[in-house]
Amino acid sequence: MATIHEVNPNILIEKAADELKKLIKAPEFSKYVKTGSGRERPPVEKDWYYKRAAAVLRSVYLRGPLGVNNLRVKYGNRANMGVAGERVYKASGKIIRMILQQLEKAELIKQIEKGVNKGRIITNKGKSFLDKLAK
Repeated sequence: MATIHEVNPNILIEKAADELKKLIKAPEFSKYVKTGSGRERPPVEKDWYYKRAAAVLRSVYLRGPLGVNNLRVKYGNRANMGVAGERVYKASGKIIRMILQQLEKAELIKQIEKGVNKGRIITNKGKSFLDKLAK
């Protein structure tokens, strides 16, 4: 049986985004908001919120306890500063926080403290959700 380690991540995220549309709801402001301060414009795709949610779910599955700040760094970008060198910006924390809260409400992830590390990990329901899509 295939796991998420063996399949193409882009295809998995597309399928998971389609399934997440049934479980979570994108906020109203997602039509107008940028995904980080390093971006110049909002995303062009209409369902970008669900793709980001699927990518966050996959990241939590693979990398163990993750918090908002780790995910902000992961989804950040480099901004063109003109003549000066590029500068690294973090992604928007509100978007990632809302996605994590909605995934918790859908019982796909949960909060945990593991020693000094605290953050969110995937639940058995979340593992079976992604493994089923990886077939």
